[in-house]
Amino acid sequence: MATFTELNLPGNNISITSHSWNKERNKIALCPNNNEVHIFEKVDSEWTLATILKEHDKLVTGIDWAPNTNRIVTCSQDRNAYVWNFDGNQWKPTLVLLRINRAATCVKWCPSEEKFAVGCGARLISVCYFEKDNDWWISKHIKKPIRSTVLSVDWHPDSVLLAAGASDMKARVFSALVKDYDPSPSATPWTETFAFGSLNIELGNEHGGWIHSISFSPSGNSLAFVGHDSTLTIYNSNTKKSSILKTPFLPYLCVFWLSESSIICAGFDCSPMLYATTNAEDWSFISKIDQKQKKAMSSNSAMNMFKQMDSRAQQSESSDADLNSVHQNAITCTRVIERTPSIVKFSTSGLDGKIVVWDFPISSSEELIKNLSINSK
Repeated sequence: MATFTELNLPGNNISITSHSWNKERNKIALCPNNNEVHIFEKVDSEWTLATILKEHDKLVTGIDWAPNTNRIVTCSQDRNAYVWNFDGNQWKPTLVLLRINRAATCVKWCPSEEKFAVGCGARLISVCYFEKDNDWWISKHIKKPIRSTVLSVDWHPDSVLLAAGASDMKARVFSALVKDYDPSPSATPWTETFAFGSLNIELGNEHGGWIHSISFSPSGNSLAFVGHDSTLTIYNSNTKKSSILKTPFLPYLCVFWLSESSIICAGFDCSPMLYATTNAEDWSFISKIDQKQKKAMSSNSAMNMFKQMDSRAQQSESSDADLNSVHQNAITCTRVIERTPSIVKFSTSGLDGKIVVWDFPISSSEELIKNLSINSK
C-alpha cells in the first residue's frame, strides 16, 4: 500500500487551513489558521521558513500555486483575493477586484493558469482574469441558481467548465468561458453551449449534506463530490448516471482522483481512504491507506497515559487519545504532487498541523480493484 513521509516544518504546530506546492516541489505555501501565508523552502534535506505573506486582514481560507507561471493566489475572510508574483527576491501582491460582500471560502487556478475561480459566502463564484489594458485582475460573477455558500470549486481540463459544491446541498457544473479572452472550446459530454454562467448540470444530494469538496476526473468525463452526510457521489457524463455511496465513516472534507477508476477521500476520520470501481458504475470502498503501527508502550508512556485518562475521567484503555493514523485530527486539504504510470504522489494537511506526503503505487490500486472484481463474482 502507500508509504508516507511527514514533513518536519519548523515552528508549524497549529491547524492548517490549506496548502499548495510550487512546480519543483521544493517549496510549499500553507495557511496556518490565521491571516498569514507561510512559505517553506527545502534546502538540502531541511525545510526552512523562507517568507511570510501578510497582506490579508483575516483568516486565509484558500491558496493555490500555479506551477508554470509561478503565481500564488490567496483568498480570505476579509473578502479579498491577491495574486502574488515573485519579483526579484520578494513576493509582491496584486489586489483582485472580487466585488463580493461576504467571506471568500476557496480558490483555484484553471489548468491554463490564465483564470482562477473564487467561491464565497455571497452565493456566487467570481471567475477572475487579467485585463492587460488596465493592468489588473477583474472578475465576472456566476450567481444563479446558487442559493448558499460555495465551499469548493474545481476546473475541467479544458479550463472552461467549472464545477462547484455549495452548502445548499447541490453540485453544479457551469460554463466559465470569458468571451474574447478564452480560445474557442471543443464540445464535451457535459455541454455544447458555452455562454458564460450557463448551468450545464445540477446534481442534488438526496441525503441533505453540504458539498465539502468536488473534483473532475483526469479526463474530465466524470465528477466526484463528498457531502457532510458522509456520502460520496460519482457522476459519469457519458452514461449520465450517478453512483451514490452512503459511507459508514465520518464526513469527508476532500476528494480527488487517483485514476479514472479510483478515488481518494479524506476528512474527519483522519485517514485517506480508497474507493474504486471495476466497470465505471459500481463503486466500492476498498480500504484505508493509512494504518500506523502503534509503538510498544514503555513504563513512562504508560504512566502518562493513565494520568491523561484520570484527568479526562476515562476508565478504559480503549479511549486512548493517540489515533491509529498519521494525522491526529481532521484532514482539511489534499494536493496531487506527481502522477506517473507507476505511482501517484499526493500530500495531506490537517487540523493537527501536519503535512504528510504519500506515495501510492498504481499497482496497489490495480491489485485491489482486481480483488474487488474477483470477490464480486
